[in-house]
Amino acid sequence: MRDKLRGYVEALFDDAPKTKQIIEMQEEIIQNTTDRYDDLIREGKTSEAAFNIAVAGIGDISELLVSLGGTGAEQNAASIQPVYTKYEIQKDNQRSGILLAIAVMLYILSVLPVILLSNTKYVDTIGVCIMFVMVAIATGIIIYRSKTRLHYTKTDDTVVENFKEWKHEKDERKALRKSIETALWCMTFVLYFVISFSTGKWYITWVIFLVAGAVENIIRACFDLKK
Repeated sequence: MRDKLRGYVEALFDDAPKTKQIIEMQEEIIQNTTDRYDDLIREGKTSEAAFNIAVAGIGDISELLVSLGGTGAEQNAASIQPVYTKYEIQKDNQRSGILLAIAVMLYILSVLPVILLSNTKYVDTIGVCIMFVMVAIATGIIIYRSKTRLHYTKTDDTVVENFKEWKHEKDERKALRKSIETALWCMTFVLYFVISFSTGKWYITWVIFLVAGAVENIIRACFDLKK
């Protein structure tokens, strides 16, 4: 019966391109479906009943195939029931882009208080405090942008729906990580030139890039831990 389950799942992917992602997804669905079948057998279900229930739990893979590179019939099927309307997606992307632009602008402008107050006694207090406040606000905007974006909502509890939810969350984490890294390097370049011009110590200020590289690796490690 396990061979029958494998054959059924493989038949669902007959018309799909044989990419690495799709093959991995196919094997994952086969494994999950087989595990579900074994659980049902242990619960006392007959092999035929367990097969039917396990197969029913797979769901419709059409939309998932499109997102991973499927074409043709899969595209038509996937467009029948979109999770969000085109207008909602456009508005969300527009809002997300504006928030990201504001955050990056704040990172870049955060050094201005230090520059403007550099010849006064307030540079080490007010200037630095304002800079860190602007950095904190920019970071908060990036986090808020990520948390308030449209999230995928499962329509049922099938294997395919679980996979689509996981993929959507993975894409969101990747986008957030890239936003933070972009802000980090914007800030790094600004600080490099400001510190270099103000101190004239070009021979040592390049170290800031090593620090930024280390911070970037820490950021990536933190995101990897959340997977």
